[in-house]
Amino acid sequence: MRNTQKKRADTVVVLDFETTGLSPNQGSRAIEIGAVLIEQGKVTDRFQQLMNPGFRINQFIENYTGITNQMLRKAPPCAEVMEQFADFIGDHNLVAHNASFDRRFLDAELDSIHREYTGSFACSMLVARRIYQNAPNHRLGNLVKYKNIPTDGVFHRALADSEMTSKLWLTMLDDIEDRYQISPISFSLMQQLSRKSKGSVHSFLNRTNK
Repeated sequence: MRNTQKKRADTVVVLDFETTGLSPNQGSRAIEIGAVLIEQGKVTDRFQQLMNPGFRINQFIENYTGITNQMLRKAPPCAEVMEQFADFIGDHNLVAHNASFDRRFLDAELDSIHREYTGSFACSMLVARRIYQNAPNHRLGNLVKYKNIPTDGVFHRALADSEMTSKLWLTMLDDIEDRYQISPISFSLMQQLSRKSKGSVHSFLNRTNK
């Protein structure tokens, strides 16, 4: 990727994992990865694959995700899928909703196959908390409703959630550009924004456009 393109917030891989539990440190594994590649504001590629964690998942996870043990028995192992996904990521920057969760699983699964990535992470949930302070809450589904983003109503499957996160991310970029006349918006600005106090967001973005 050209260095100038890598700096843009509208050129990223938006990803989402479905997993067997909350933390790889407790033995949880990924069971599905979904991702959308956005280049200069346009979706140019997608990645979706179930993966077999090597053990049965519990009924709660089956009900929550709609992913069954029967589906996973036919899926390739995590190592095989993550090799393909590492190639898909390339050197792009990464976005996820509640990114600390997805980053833990990405790091753990790639570490197990001795692969790594060179891009940086940004969290769409943390950014949304700063720029949509009047939203009822900042869960992905509720933000999609709050911003009237078209959806087929499917959540808790990896590709569907990454598709919705990508639409939310682009909506946030559009809203920042429209209000503060910042274009193009850099990826580092979005990372900085996610760490600002809510009260300082307006002055921070006003200073940025000067």
